[in-house]
Amino acid sequence: MKRSELPGRHSLFWKLAFLLVAFCLLMIWLSWSWGRYMEERNQFLSDEARGTLSRYAAQAEQAWQHGGRSGVDDWLQSMELREASWVGVIGGNLQSLSSDPLNDQEIQHLTFLRGLDWPIHKKGRPWLRIPFPKEPSAGSLVIELPERFVPGKYRVFWRVITNGVIPGLFTLLLCVGLYRLLVVPLNNLREQANAWRADQLNVRLSSGITQRPDELGELARAFDSMSERLQSMVALQQQLLRDLSHELRTPLSRLRVASESEQGLPQLRERIGREVDGMQRLVEETLQLAWLDTDRSPLPEEAIQVEALWEMLTDNACYESGWPSLQLQCSVEASCWVRGNLNTLAQALENILRNAIRHSPEGGIVRLDGRRDGDYWHLWLEDQGGGVAEGDLERIFSPFTRLDGSRPGDGGFGLGLSIARNAVQRQGGSIWAENAGAGLRLNLRLLAEGDVAPTDAFASRLALTLELGSPQIV
Repeated sequence: MKRSELPGRHSLFWKLAFLLVAFCLLMIWLSWSWGRYMEERNQFLSDEARGTLSRYAAQAEQAWQHGGRSGVDDWLQSMELREASWVGVIGGNLQSLSSDPLNDQEIQHLTFLRGLDWPIHKKGRPWLRIPFPKEPSAGSLVIELPERFVPGKYRVFWRVITNGVIPGLFTLLLCVGLYRLLVVPLNNLREQANAWRADQLNVRLSSGITQRPDELGELARAFDSMSERLQSMVALQQQLLRDLSHELRTPLSRLRVASESEQGLPQLRERIGREVDGMQRLVEETLQLAWLDTDRSPLPEEAIQVEALWEMLTDNACYESGWPSLQLQCSVEASCWVRGNLNTLAQALENILRNAIRHSPEGGIVRLDGRRDGDYWHLWLEDQGGGVAEGDLERIFSPFTRLDGSRPGDGGFGLGLSIARNAVQRQGGSIWAENAGAGLRLNLRLLAEGDVAPTDAFASRLALTLELGSPQIV
């Protein structure tokens, strides 16, 4: 396996592997330790049985030492009252130490005697030999194991416990661990997806899931990010629809008034054409802003020379506004090449330029300047329009914002800077405003391209882009 394919340190793979290995080791240890314990319980005499039988052997030895055969006879008679088992006392030569000799069946049993520490595998009641505790060579107690001392009475029950209940309980614990590790976060993700289906886009996952360092945590963070994106997108679309419907009321009202007036046909046609052009421009800019904010597909990129782009834009701006070219100045070096999409950057810069011309006084100067800042070019465009209030420096980028109180359509619809910001951000750049000198300064931060010599292909494409009118996003 390649190194790049190995799971990360916080991967869910390691958690599952640790859980399963721990479960297997636990089951092995349980099988070994519990098996030994159950073997002792089911195949060996208990401590109580060993103690009782050893005490019987001591009593038999004491009876032999003090009373001989008659003492052994008396002790065996007392044992008949205590145990319902055959009991005998034999010497080292396997002869009975009591007055009653051993019969053939009893002698045959003496060839299969067991000790106290021996396992008891056979069914039934085996015969045991317990040597005298003080003088083992003097004799031994032989006894048929009493019924109450026979081990393994609950052997089937303990086998069920050992082979069924205990493994089942530990497997249940493993399932609980897997459930908490996998199923609980998946259920939360399902609940969030159901909330989306119910249009509850403000629902977020708990921090316990989003802060996990594994794959499920990454999935949860992606869900939350997607939820925030959907919520902002829906809010933007709703706001755009509300603003667009509000902006369209004024030209529609003017059209109604014009249609009901008694003015001549040429004046009516001129009014209708002007209002329709304004509404068309409003709809196109609104759709363009919505597209820029919702579409996240990558744009084709190329090297763009800012100086050449500025020259093309100012030619159009001078024609539209009537400003002389001396009032639109550029101090950007010819080596200023940026990386981006020509259409979107031209759209953004043209909107900024139009905004500066609209708010600058007659005879004012609009200047574009910039400097290299690491891997970026920092460009700024300054006008002499008096600037804006500090609290409005960010608000001017909101759709349909007009600070000068101009009538909709006459001074624009308040969409130019919104379109410019979205266009720049789509190329990995940023744009912000600040008051500087006698007017407003709009700053752009764009990804720099290495020094590139101007080419005829770029000039032709730039000219074609701007000859089509206002650059369109493609």
